[in-house]
Parts: sequence; C-alpha cells; structure tokens
Amino acid sequence: MKSDYRNEFGKFNGNEAEYALRALDSETPENKNFPWVQKLEEAFSKGIGSKYAIAVNSGTSGLHAALYAAGVGPGDEVIQPSKTVVMDSYVTMHLGAVPVFVDICSKSWNIDATKIEQKITNKTKAIIVVSLYGLPVDIDPILKIASKHNLTVIDDSAETLMTRYKNGYAGTHSHIGVYSFEKSKHMTSGSEGGMLITSDENLAVRSRKFAGIGYKGLTAQAGRTSLASSVYQNPDYERFDTIGFNYRMNAITAAIGLAQFERIHELVERRKKVGNLFLQAVNGCDWIETQLIPEYSEHAYFTFGLLYKGEESKGVSWRSFYDRYKEMGGDGFYACWKPPYMEPSLKGKKMNGQVLGSGLCPIAEDYQKKIMAFKSNYRDLNEAEFQTNLLKKLIKEINNT
Repeated sequence: MKSDYRNEFGKFNGNEAEYALRALDSETPENKNFPWVQKLEEAFSKGIGSKYAIAVNSGTSGLHAALYAAGVGPGDEVIQPSKTVVMDSYVTMHLGAVPVFVDICSKSWNIDATKIEQKITNKTKAIIVVSLYGLPVDIDPILKIASKHNLTVIDDSAETLMTRYKNGYAGTHSHIGVYSFEKSKHMTSGSEGGMLITSDENLAVRSRKFAGIGYKGLTAQAGRTSLASSVYQNPDYERFDTIGFNYRMNAITAAIGLAQFERIHELVERRKKVGNLFLQAVNGCDWIETQLIPEYSEHAYFTFGLLYKGEESKGVSWRSFYDRYKEMGGDGFYACWKPPYMEPSLKGKKMNGQVLGSGLCPIAEDYQKKIMAFKSNYRDLNEAEFQTNLLKKLIKEINNT
C-alpha cells in the first residue's frame, strides 16, 4: 500500500502508514499469529545485538522497569549523572530509592567514572549512565566498578540509538539498555514509545513482568508461555505473581516503530551529517568547545551541543548570542536542562542527610549555563547547511569586532 502522505522531507517516508493500517485490521490472522509488538521486539534485538528486547510505552517506563529488574527498592541508592533530564531521578524515587548524583567529565559531558566509586555505599544498588546528546558513555571502566561492588548498570541510551561504541552499539554493553522512541528521537513510534534490552534472562523476565502488569506467564521472549485454554479458563487459575504497571506498547505504536526501525541507519546517518556540518561551522573557534569524541566511539548527534565561552572571551552573553542568531534567520537553540536536583520538583528536598540544591556537582552546574543545543533533525540537508552557515557567519562577526 502506498499513500500520498509522503513527501521528500517527510518524517514517515517508509512503511509506517501501510503497517499501521494492517495493524488496525482486527480480522487479519497476521495480527493474531505474529503480533506487531513481537515483530518490533525481534527486529530490534537482532539489529542492536541483544538477546532480549522488551517494548514499552516510553523510555521513562523502560527505566522504571530496568530499576525494578535490578532489585532497587525502598532505602536503596542509585548513582546517576548530574547532566540529564529529571526522569532518571523520578523512577528511582518512585521505587522508594534515593538518587545519588555524580558530576560530569569536563571533556565528554557524560558521568565522570573517576568520581563514581566515592559515592558508593552499602546501600548502592545500581548505576544509571546517560549517553548525553548522542555521545556514548565510556562504559567499560564503569562496568569494572560495578563488578567490584556487585551493582547493576543501566545505560539510558535514549539519544544514542545504533551508535558505535567499541565492538558494539551503545546500550548493549551494560546489564540493561533503555531507548526512547519519543517524537524527537532518531526514530519514533508516533509520539511516545521505548525499548528495554538485556542479554540476561532473569533481568528480561523481571522487566517484562513489571511492565506487563505482573502476568506470571510472561517470559524473557515476547509473549507468554503457551497454555491450553482449559488451564487459563479454570476458575482456580492464578494470573499475577508480580506487582507491576501497564507499560506495554500497543500494536499501532509498534507497527509505526517497526517501519521506522527498518530505516534506522538512514535516520541516524542523516543526523550525523548535520552534526558534522555544525562541527565544521565552529571549527577553529577558541571560545567554543564541543564534546570530545574518542576514536573507539561515534557520535549520533541527537542534538549538536557546544559549550559557549563567548561571554568571558568576547563579552557577548549567551542570550545576546541567541538573539543575534535568531535575528539572522536561525532557528534558535536550546539551553541545557538544569541538573535534576535543581529543578523545582527536587530542589530543597532532603536526601542522604543533605538538602538538594546548588553546589553538589560544580562542573555540571557551570556547564548548564553555557551549553547551547542546536537542532539536528533536519530532513532537508540544504536547510541544515543554511543554519550552520549562519552560525559560522555569526562567529566570524564576533571575532571581527
């Protein structure tokens, strides 16, 4: 089926409409014999290189399920980076645990592995890492620390889908990887959606049950154990053995996600091209820094981030730079989120004997005020070139004043 919804720069130019319509046809045997969620899970696990994949209705749900699978509960502590959105903290707290924040590395902007061990206590249960803006966390040294202290490592790879780290993709090296299919990500399943991956059968079972309302028949693989109808139609049949949530992905979402995943390399490569255009635009500017990309890793450029030092170097404030870029015809750019513990929902709360607020992670707090995050999901590369040329022009103007 071909539909006229497509255009050269459209977001859904693959089989999204066809698959969604097929999923809507409740009478087709296809939907009963090989459900769309199962199709997406199997394609994803094969493509990413993980034994198990569990589709969920959002990346946040995946993080919640991952922490539950890791055995996190009331009174436990979960180490996590100070440069990320607040959801990692929320899912930790909803399990009754305490988020423990670690400052970032000044070069990668990801969690600083050298500062993790000093935050570990006898209450620490897991470590969440975040691959910021599309740069994979250097996970190997963190896994060594986790092994030493018997901790589970969860890689929040929401912005790093299908991005190389050493001998695999980001998210596959940790005990559990979590991806987001929210509408701004490299691929989307419509507006929300996510995937949890692991090669540990026990973690897969616990994650799937938690995200699937606790049905006892759920297994590590997609679907349930096969039961004769006489078993589950019996009044004595017991259905639930886990207290969970309904975080399941629906068929329409999975159908759209599958069509997007069929084009995932194309979608990721396009963002890399845009990221490289931005890199060229800022090349040679001594008052702009970008994330350091090691030779063993790629950058997926979910967004293009730069550390702006123009105020101290050129006397041009962050806001003034933003306004001038907009006046030239630029799309603008985003500021970096505040550290989770400085958001109103957490700021002032007392945890581990200290009150959350400024001063916990000085590098992250300093960088938050200086980072500029530029849009990278241009489907028209000519528009991306226009935007990056504006940035290059603005840098030149400031250097010449």
